[in-house]
Amino acid sequence: MENINLKHIAIIMDGNRRWAKKRNLPIAVGHRTGADTLQKIIEYCIDIKLKYLTVYAFSTENWKRSPEEVNDLMNLLREYLVKLEKDNKDRNAKIRIIGDINRLDEDLQEKIIRIQERTSQNTGLVINVALNYGSRDEIIHAIKSLSKDELESLDMEKFSEKLYTYPCPDPDLIIRTAGEQRLSNFLLWQAAYSEFWYTDVLWPDFSEKELDKAIEAYSKRNRKFGGK
Repeated sequence: MENINLKHIAIIMDGNRRWAKKRNLPIAVGHRTGADTLQKIIEYCIDIKLKYLTVYAFSTENWKRSPEEVNDLMNLLREYLVKLEKDNKDRNAKIRIIGDINRLDEDLQEKIIRIQERTSQNTGLVINVALNYGSRDEIIHAIKSLSKDELESLDMEKFSEKLYTYPCPDPDLIIRTAGEQRLSNFLLWQAAYSEFWYTDVLWPDFSEKELDKAIEAYSKRNRKFGGK
């Protein structure tokens, strides 16, 4: 990790439902197993001294799923936030929730505010959990937050400061699991010069070795940023 310019990895964690269906298990089991996988990947990212990790947990489009699945996901999130806060005591990670949390139940909003406040001064891995997140929604939110004076002097850097992800740098590498090869409304602005890596592995089966494969592939790429 020290020999390559890789600070920020973003992951589209896809395949929980397919993983459960392949095993004739309830979908909720797939999501729960996926949460366990995320915990392992967070620990590994801390071990390899990654600076930023952004994960796509629940999109603005996911509300279209069945009420039962959404309810299971929200209950899992409640449990996971408590566990994440507890496990983070000795990790020094900073936990940020990016997205519009206003649609969430009040108790969830309170948990989110608490965990962000309690980890705000930590200096280790920054974990961005994209929750009720959609990049188009993020861009519209950013535009609406601009004053007339800000609009008149607007440039790309100032606009980036209005996004949910600020002050994190744009992702160097975006990983998507489960064989899909699209962004699905994730970090559209921030991904302008990101490298992409796809795997057929379903998210609950994603491992540290798979992450190493992605990092190795990234290390062999020549990032030109529009130059020669």
